Amino acid sequence: MESKLHPALTVSNIKTHVPIILEKDSTYYTTWKSLFKVHCQIYEVLDHLSPKPAATKSAVEPSDSTAAAKAEADARWIYATISDIILQPGQTAHDAWLAVESEFNDNKNTRAIFLGQEFANLSLENFSNMAEYCQHAKHLADQLKSVGSPVDDQMLVIRILTGLTEQYDSMSTVLQNRDPLSDFNEVRSPLNMEEQKKKRQVTRGSQAAATALATTTTTSSLNNSQQTMS
Repeated sequence: MESKLHPALTVSNIKTHVPIILEKDSTYYTTWKSLFKVHCQIYEVLDHLSPKPAATKSAVEPSDSTAAAKAEADARWIYATISDIILQPGQTAHDAWLAVESEFNDNKNTRAIFLGQEFANLSLENFSNMAEYCQHAKHLADQLKSVGSPVDDQMLVIRILTGLTEQYDSMSTVLQNRDPLSDFNEVRSPLNMEEQKKKRQVTRGSQAAATALATTTTTSSLNNSQQTMS
């Protein structure tokens, strides 16, 4: 009977499943950690992130080079999704996992300050669309929580409304005056709808202007033709 292929062996590139490349100063550690663990569970290698039980000595001990190669193979997914974080050759997946965790836990205060500054300066004008803006605000709040500086939902909503551009003043006023203040999801939805409405208005305005220009050009051409014939 053929042995069943282990699910992890079907993954040729872990970065297609975990697209975040974690850097030393990244604000995405919590997201990376959660996503990585989910895929380890899906592909049945979550146990590789846990400490290994003491090995029972066998009659034939593997060579040091074989053990080192096996350890590096276990950690290859972690190596493939990090950058600017130094790991030691020959580490098991568990050792590498702890090393990455230690890297971010040791810099919690620094990261909290950095994240807090970015959160305080959040502004819609720095994003391409409303969905991206709101999602980044939520991401920063989640990261602040992970470093021991939680932002509650009310403060998250206030920060989002404060960072809106002038064209959303009317909508911001409506949302600010709700009592109790709407939660994140209840604010994000109408803001996205308002953005879509404004885009449709711009499109209709552009189409109307193009139609008016075409009409004016046609009329002008007809007048010039009539004058030439006269």
